[in-house]
Amino acid sequence: MPRLAAIRFTTFAKTAALACAAMSPLWAHAELTANVALTSNYKFRGQDQDSSRKKAVKPALQGGFDYSFGDSGWYVGNWNSTVDWLPGNSLESDFYGGYKFKAADVDWDLGMLTYVYPGNARGNTTELYGAATYGPFTAKYSHTVSKDYFGWAGARDGSGLKGRNTGYLQFAFSQEVMPKVTFKASVGYTHFSSDIRSLGVPSYVDYSVGGAYDFGSGVALAAAVTGATQRSYFGDVNKPRLILTLSKSM
Repeated sequence: MPRLAAIRFTTFAKTAALACAAMSPLWAHAELTANVALTSNYKFRGQDQDSSRKKAVKPALQGGFDYSFGDSGWYVGNWNSTVDWLPGNSLESDFYGGYKFKAADVDWDLGMLTYVYPGNARGNTTELYGAATYGPFTAKYSHTVSKDYFGWAGARDGSGLKGRNTGYLQFAFSQEVMPKVTFKASVGYTHFSSDIRSLGVPSYVDYSVGGAYDFGSGVALAAAVTGATQRSYFGDVNKPRLILTLSKSM
């Protein structure tokens, strides 16, 4: 090996070794978790994600994983669900990453999430989010940064309209009310971008009230009534449903 190349290789090897050494504490405490669930109806922000049927029961198979980098607060993850509201597509695949930390007795969570629909890219959407949790209360805001917004607007839609700056604000409450039983409730508000609202699409409120029972070993059964306002525009997809979900975390 020529001397110059050897020097460069040695420098690269030392740099790589130092980087690995710096990262080793991070990887040493990294943790991988997974989850799988079967739900009677998948609703996203109060709306049915299977618009092909008007029945209350529209089963969906869901699951994903989370990878946390030890005590650093950084994490990445993926979550998937069967869906049926975009032509040619039957899967939603979410990819996200972020940073969690605690300040002033509040748990904070900042990150980015991309919704991917492999069979029809018109649905692809990217959001930034921030959440604050204090005791049983959580407030979360998600802000669309992509031009595309779930098929309503964007470069792939071809309409020339933008979904960017659509916002979603949610307040949630979760509290164990007796051993193994947790009460959960949430209310959210979707405010569409000006381009989407120019089509006559109204902003709306969604809600969910229910609870979950922990069987132990990561198995839980949840039940909730979930729906949204503006049914006169969106139709039955916003209709309130009693949703049952059996989940397993590992």
